[in-house]
Amino acid sequence: MKCRSSLVVLPFFVLCVLLSYSSLRTKCATTCVRGALANIKDFNSTLMQLAAVDIGAANVRRDAEQLIQSQFSSGPVKYQPMALQFLRDWLDNNCFEPSIISQLVNQVKKPIDRHNGNTKFKELYSSCAVVGNSGILLNSNNGKLIDGHEFVIRINNAPTDGYTQHVGLKTSLSFINSNVLDQCIVYDQCYCHKTGGHVPVAMYICQPKHFADYAVCKNSSETPLMITDPRFDMLCARLVKYYSLKQFVDETRRNPEEWGDFHDREMFHYSSGMQAVVLALGICRRVSLFGFGKQEGAHHHYHTRQRAELDLHDYAAEYAFYADLVKRPEMVPFVNAVPGFRLPKVVVYH
Repeated sequence: MKCRSSLVVLPFFVLCVLLSYSSLRTKCATTCVRGALANIKDFNSTLMQLAAVDIGAANVRRDAEQLIQSQFSSGPVKYQPMALQFLRDWLDNNCFEPSIISQLVNQVKKPIDRHNGNTKFKELYSSCAVVGNSGILLNSNNGKLIDGHEFVIRINNAPTDGYTQHVGLKTSLSFINSNVLDQCIVYDQCYCHKTGGHVPVAMYICQPKHFADYAVCKNSSETPLMITDPRFDMLCARLVKYYSLKQFVDETRRNPEEWGDFHDREMFHYSSGMQAVVLALGICRRVSLFGFGKQEGAHHHYHTRQRAELDLHDYAAEYAFYADLVKRPEMVPFVNAVPGFRLPKVVVYH
């Protein structure tokens, strides 16, 4: 009987101990989870603060102010006053304001809709395809799929002729950086709207002096030629630097403040493709990405033989951003805090 009694008492005692231990573990686990969440929050806060540091911005502002002082004497005399006003407005809006993403419908979509005779200015496009220029597009046979979207954005005047089977033909918006327009005018002596006089153009200003080109081209056609809002540019800059910092820490386990030792602090910049993607997030209900990614043996651009990537871009960080848009949209910084804004569904085609 004693053995039987001891067998009964012992499990009960063990059970009490286990329950006590389990309760203690639960409390510890809760504390650990809270601590971990606090650490994650602190980590993200640190990354967001470091992402705000832009050494190159001071040089850009200096160049802009010098142009204003010189009254834009380097540009065509006829367009100097216009270029000067554009530059002043651009400088006045050069600040960080994430809510700009919710204003893109009015800033970008509305002028395009007016040009196309569409009166539904306030409605988002039902589906948008952003066509990158990666060599992975070749042999993709995605042309018809791309053209099936309501709105198609192409980047830096990439050609469609000869590649239609893979990249499609439809172009609703040509997104370029101002270096592309400047080179086009200086070297090719081409028409300002290289993709065709009917295709609207949105352009990011790389250098303040390019406002001279913009002033000339702004009056060359009734087709919209829009400059991206500098607040939008700054949002893109912070997004890509945040992801670059995060990638750096994840891969090297170093302090994020050491990021600058491994990147060009002054020249670091987002790609035109990345900015086109962020633009689509603000004007579309559903976004499809084509030609964003790498593949062994593939050229950097589908329409050139270039293989090397540009050092000033962190493509891996941009791919991480796209991955969050697809799988973890709630993790995307800055824009999720904008009242009333919700990220659209994003799909990446490889």
